[in-house]
Amino acid sequence: MITYWHNPRCSKSRAGLALLEERGQQVELRLYLQDGPSLAEVTALRDALGLDAIAMMRSGEKLFKELGLTKTSPETDLLAAMVAHPILIERPIAAKAAKAVIGRPTEALEALL
Repeated sequence: MITYWHNPRCSKSRAGLALLEERGQQVELRLYLQDGPSLAEVTALRDALGLDAIAMMRSGEKLFKELGLTKTSPETDLLAAMVAHPILIERPIAAKAAKAVIGRPTEALEALL
C-alpha cells in the first residue's frame, strides 16, 4: 500500500496518482491540506525521504517568506511550519513502508514500485 500525500488541485499530484493507478498500485490518499499532519507524521515523512526538511518544502510559496523562513532556518522551525501550514509541504509525496519519494518529476514515483 502506498500512502499518497495528494493535493487534487495540483496537476503534478494528479499525474502522479494516475501513474500509480496505471501501474496497479493500491493507493491510500492523504489529503494533507484538509487533514493536516502532526509533527510526528511530518518528521517520519522527512526521515523516510532521507532529506532535510527544507528539501520537502515549497520554499517559493509566498507564505514561506511571510513566515520569515529561509533555506537556513532551523530544522525544528521548518517542521513546525509544515505542521501549522501544510500548504508548505511539497507535493506529491508517496510513501511505502519506510521509504518515500517526492513525485517531481512524476517518474520519480517509480522508485516505490
